[in-house]
Amino acid sequence: MSRDGRNVASSWFETVAVAQRRAEKRLPKSVYGALVAGSEKGLSSNDNLASFDQLGFAPHVAGLSNERSMATTVMGQSVSMPVLISPTGVQAVHPEGEVAVARAAAARGVAMGLSSFASHSLEEVCGVSDQVLFQMYWSGDRDTMVQRLERAKNAGAKGIILTLDWSFSNGRDWGSPWIPDTIDLKAVMKLAPDVLARPRWFWSFARTGHMPTLTTPNMAAPGEKPPTFFAAYYEWMQSALPSWSDVAWLRAQWEGPFMVKGVSRVDDAKRVVDLGASALSVSNHGGNNLDGTPAPLRSLPAVVDAVGDQIEVLLDGGVRRGSDVVKALALGANAVMVGRAYLWGLAANGQAGVENVLDVIRGGIDSALLALGKSDIKELDRTDVLAPTDFFRRLG
Repeated sequence: MSRDGRNVASSWFETVAVAQRRAEKRLPKSVYGALVAGSEKGLSSNDNLASFDQLGFAPHVAGLSNERSMATTVMGQSVSMPVLISPTGVQAVHPEGEVAVARAAAARGVAMGLSSFASHSLEEVCGVSDQVLFQMYWSGDRDTMVQRLERAKNAGAKGIILTLDWSFSNGRDWGSPWIPDTIDLKAVMKLAPDVLARPRWFWSFARTGHMPTLTTPNMAAPGEKPPTFFAAYYEWMQSALPSWSDVAWLRAQWEGPFMVKGVSRVDDAKRVVDLGASALSVSNHGGNNLDGTPAPLRSLPAVVDAVGDQIEVLLDGGVRRGSDVVKALALGANAVMVGRAYLWGLAANGQAGVENVLDVIRGGIDSALLALGKSDIKELDRTDVLAPTDFFRRLG
């Protein structure tokens, strides 16, 4: 029973932390392990969470606003709150994967970032959401990338997210789970003990007649068979690294909103502005790039001060609560992107679980706005938060 007397289904959860615990109980150990950890020692992934804990609030006790608005516009999309679904690849935590996430995002009025490495196609996802932002890596030759842009346009994608903050890692200190290239007999035999220990997850796929597919349909050329995740990953690894002129060229190929994701440094942020991008995301890829990169929350104010009046600035990394969103906005972000949080919801309860996570975040934003005496998210500023003297970092 909830505080207001409503009966709450047992599948409902009140916090993202509860969703994560349920996801851990439901997912095979290898699947959960692939999602939860960052690169190498995990310094960056741990700091992403710790940074939010170190910021405090300065609340009011009277003169509070009875009505609070959190609607805004990001990447040309009108959204119900300053939260976007961050693109994550191969969402094999649930049979419907990205399609379930897209339905949940549409139901809650937020835009959906779809990964190039997604297990469901652009066409499927755009079929259930009209606010899809397609994420690309610098992968393949120029003709291939133009072809992918054209496909995104034809499918109905409203914008492009170019992710540049994913660098090759030397592994994880605790070990990386084995992930097969394809689900063949050998893979089934090797993974059987792990999978059978989580029968509910197994049967959720078995009922569909299909086991998790590790293919990437959005990386396929027209008429070609979708490559496996590792084949697509190999293409990215073998592609020549982009120069800033290369990034400017790619931006020029897309007429609509264009985000560069993965910025930490002020000098890089200025270059993103110079190439004509619509937005940038301060991000360290959830702690999966160069370990030791500071949490985005620490780097955010310096980037905002340098370019925030010329470009939309988003934050991606460590957001688990509505209060985290408010802290990022108070430091100058236009919006945030959430990744692992919605994956826990998807694993715990499919589309309804993602909607649950978005509702939890919305409720947390509203609660923080109330306590801070704000009637609109646009009223937030740095006086609303308290930070230790050594909290912020200016990179570049």
